[in-house]
Amino acid sequence: MPGAVRRNAAPVGDQPRRRALRTHLGTLAGVVILAVLLWRMGTGVFLEGLRRIDAPTLLTALGIGLVTTVFSAWRWALVARGLRIRLPLGPAVADYYRALFLNAALPGGVLGDVHRAVRHGRSAGDLGRGVRAVVLERVAGQVVLTGVAVAVLLTMESPVLAGARHLAPLVGMAVLGALAVVLALRMNRAPSREGRAAAGVLRATLRDAREGLLSRRNLPGVAVSSVVVLAGHLAMFVLAARVAGSGASVAVLTPLAVLALLAMGLPLNVGGWGPREGVTAWAFGAAGLGAGTGLGVAVVYGVLSLVASLPGVAVLVVRWCEGLRGRSAPHRAPDGHYPRSPPGAVAVSDVSSEKHAPKESARLASSSFPFSAEPSEGRPMTPESV
Repeated sequence: MPGAVRRNAAPVGDQPRRRALRTHLGTLAGVVILAVLLWRMGTGVFLEGLRRIDAPTLLTALGIGLVTTVFSAWRWALVARGLRIRLPLGPAVADYYRALFLNAALPGGVLGDVHRAVRHGRSAGDLGRGVRAVVLERVAGQVVLTGVAVAVLLTMESPVLAGARHLAPLVGMAVLGALAVVLALRMNRAPSREGRAAAGVLRATLRDAREGLLSRRNLPGVAVSSVVVLAGHLAMFVLAARVAGSGASVAVLTPLAVLALLAMGLPLNVGGWGPREGVTAWAFGAAGLGAGTGLGVAVVYGVLSLVASLPGVAVLVVRWCEGLRGRSAPHRAPDGHYPRSPPGAVAVSDVSSEKHAPKESARLASSSFPFSAEPSEGRPMTPESV
């Protein structure tokens, strides 16, 4: 019935509103976590951590950030190549720097990656494939982080060692049971149009994962780059611990760093701040190293990560200026001179500019914004966990 259809149909703008609501709730959760930490421990821990950062520390953070960014961009280029998208390493590094800065500067911690995915997909002429390349690249890093975290937390001394060993068999059995139930339901249920569409999406996703991540050509490079990136983040955490005044050994700091990196993957942060500080303060306190020290380590780590992403600002400015120059500079002849029209003749460019002036001015206004989603010159124009 028409009335029933109207009642059951979702509003057109309902899904964007829900996504915006989830983003705001995640940001609010990160703000609440930081507010509770400040209330319980005061601002002295934050200020002390900031005072300890000096120029050699900042240069070291920039060096570590360079290594992790280059290997992350290489992983992205490998995945894109597996999906038959051309992505040279140089533009990939620049776009990855921009994404890291936007992730660190904007709420949510993932807006830079969203920007990178959309820009690359549009410049490549296939938005869906460009988005899947970014998603698979990040999934590869998270898979390596999860595998290393399981191995570290089950074998090395940490505040969660006993709990991890106790929960690991239960979690494994629960996952296997859930998979068995899903397979049984799918086998006993008659296929519907929605079911066939979902199956098609699943098959396409698995095909892209196989070609982009698990192929014989890509798997070694993806694995090596993910391990190097994770090692860089662990090195940054150890550097932050030393700056914050912690003298704990690397063996003691490694499981604490893994916990902090896992917490950074939660979508409940403000530019990466929030769960990381809470989990690090708790982990250091449980390990007998002091919750205040843990909070100081997390603060220093956040500042160093932001400094490591600052080259992304230069990328934003350069791309913005290139966009302005590309639309305002007149075309030259091959000999370097500007072409002249005969006396009394009306240039075709003049007619075109008059005809399309409103449209071009609108495009100029939109492209002047550094986060514009319009591709430029056919190149990929796309923007911590892993």
